Amino acid sequence: MCLVAMAVSQSERFPLVVASNRDEFFDREAAPLAWWQPEGAPRPLLGGRDLSAGGTWLGLSRAGRLALVTNVREPGRFEAGMASRGALVPAALAASDDELQALLEVPRNGFNLLVADTRGGRGRWLSNRSPQPQPLGPGVYGLSNAGLDTPWPKTRILKQRLGDAMARHDRVDDLVQASFRALADGAMAPDEALPRTGIPLERERQLSAAFIRIPAAENSGRSAYGTRCSTVVVAEQHTGALQVWVIERRFDAQGQISGETTAQFQPED
Repeated sequence: MCLVAMAVSQSERFPLVVASNRDEFFDREAAPLAWWQPEGAPRPLLGGRDLSAGGTWLGLSRAGRLALVTNVREPGRFEAGMASRGALVPAALAASDDELQALLEVPRNGFNLLVADTRGGRGRWLSNRSPQPQPLGPGVYGLSNAGLDTPWPKTRILKQRLGDAMARHDRVDDLVQASFRALADGAMAPDEALPRTGIPLERERQLSAAFIRIPAAENSGRSAYGTRCSTVVVAEQHTGALQVWVIERRFDAQGQISGETTAQFQPED
C-alpha cells in the first residue's frame, strides 16, 4: 500500500471503510485477492500476495481484523537484506494488541502499519520511524509514505473524498464506486504543494497523484511503476449482522483495468 484513507466509526451502518492504492513495479509478481494461508500462520487471511518477497500489503482475518503496510519514503536509507515488510501483515493479523509492539523490534526498512477491527471503534498505527504507536479512535485517517496524517496533497484529498462519500451514500455499491473514483485520480499536485522528500522534482510530481503511472521509458531502465491495484473494504452492519466486503481492482502498466475480485464474509466471533 502506498495510499490509504480509513474511516473508523464514522457511521453506525459502516463501522470501517478503507480505500487504498498499492503502487509497485510491474515486474514484481503478485497473486490477486483470495483466501490463502501464509507459511507458519495459524489461520488463512484474505488479501493479495507478493510472489517475490512473500507476505502481502493488505489482509484481513476471518475474525474481522484488518492490517495493511506502507513503505516510508527515505532516499538513501534503504538496506538490502532486511526482513520483508510484507511479512508484517500476516504477523499483525495473528498477534494480540499487546503483541503488536514486538513487530517493531525486527530490523526492517521504514514502514507504517495500520491495524483495525472491522467492527469499528478501535485501531492502531505503528511505525519503525516513530517512537510511539498511536491508538485510532473514531475518525478519518490518511496515510501514504510518511507518518500518519502527514498532509501530502493526495492523502489530504483522499481523506476528504472518503468522508464526503460516507456522508452522501448509504448503499455499499455507491460507497465502493465513489471510493474507486477517488483512488483513480491521476491529477498531480502543483509544485508549491509538493512534499520535499529528497527525490528529484519530476519524480515528486509523478508520485503526488493518487493514481500513479510511470512508463518504463521514464524509469531509468527499470520496469513500469505505478498503481497496481486499488482495494476498497467496507464493513456493513445491517439487519443485525456484520458483513465485510473487499473489492480489489487490478491495473496493467498502461493504467487499464486488468481484473477485479470481490469477496464477502461475516467475521467470526
